[in-house]
Amino acid sequence: MSADFGARIAATQAVLNEQHLDGLLLASLANMRYLTGFSGSNALVFVPVRGGVTLFTDFRYQTQVVDEVASMVRVVIAPQSLWSELWTSLAGVPSLEVVGFESAHLLHRDFERLLTEGARWQWRPSRDVVEALRERKDAGEIALIETAARIATDALAATLPQIHPGQTETAIAGILEKALRDAGSEGFPFPTIVASGPRSALPHARSSDRSVEFGDFLLIDFGAVHLGYCSDITRTVVVGRASAEQRDVYSAVQEAQDRACAQVRAGMRGQEADAVARDYLSGLGLAEEFGHSLGHGIGLEVHEGPRLASTAEAILPLDAVVTVEPGVYRAGWGGVRIEDDVLLAAAGPRRLTEFPRELLELN
Repeated sequence: MSADFGARIAATQAVLNEQHLDGLLLASLANMRYLTGFSGSNALVFVPVRGGVTLFTDFRYQTQVVDEVASMVRVVIAPQSLWSELWTSLAGVPSLEVVGFESAHLLHRDFERLLTEGARWQWRPSRDVVEALRERKDAGEIALIETAARIATDALAATLPQIHPGQTETAIAGILEKALRDAGSEGFPFPTIVASGPRSALPHARSSDRSVEFGDFLLIDFGAVHLGYCSDITRTVVVGRASAEQRDVYSAVQEAQDRACAQVRAGMRGQEADAVARDYLSGLGLAEEFGHSLGHGIGLEVHEGPRLASTAEAILPLDAVVTVEPGVYRAGWGGVRIEDDVLLAAAGPRRLTEFPRELLELN
């Protein structure tokens, strides 16, 4: 399904009008892709409060933009400096005085350009103008995330039978990443996490040269990318036979995750969603061992809005896709996390990453 870039641009311009901005300079590549379709690595985009959007890029992308960029977007191929072309273009925009810039994404050296080369305009820092619009996914975006989710789960299904004691975490990550490519992933949204034994208690461990031992927890956190859209999934398995303590901790996390996946809704506050899993684990005396937030939005970036956290007061929008990933971590022993991507649909939450959630023992 093709994106409605015209509607996205119009929604952005409406926000600019509300904020009394004459335009917005984009520095975030994800925001540029959302508004124009451009997937390259070097560009600037100017969105006026009225009129057409302009994308500035270089010679390397002059063929790519023909295939990718929305027809209503003007494309400028800069022979030398993107910034020189930007200043020339802005000089021709009537009634341009106050211009927003993405303060969370613009490099300081480029901010200095605004104050020197762009001094004729008043620059105002802006945050989350486009990101807020990206939180609610359209039907095409949901379909792309679903495909990324299927690629990820297919790759995991192909990887688990190949795991055995004696392999290093890095080697297992390599098997999984090959399976992701074989299943159709165009890349990896973040470095694959494979953490075994006591290292599974590190929520964001880096895969290491530790060899997996019989009886270890093996925490695997990874994702796939399909046409720019990401999936993010975590499963924790036991290599060998699980102990009673491992079963108890896993069962607690599984129940917390099942409750959250069933109860999180559009219209809830992010902190209310977080509390579903946190309150359950707290009732079991495990609150101190669940130290991170419940989840985050996912789309063109693997971490985007909305947030599901104890401090998140914002309302979860309809048709957001979020991760639900409670965990319990015991230093020196190990940890469990179970993560799925969940669509907050009008009819209720729907898991997009369908893969067994019961404790798997790899023999």
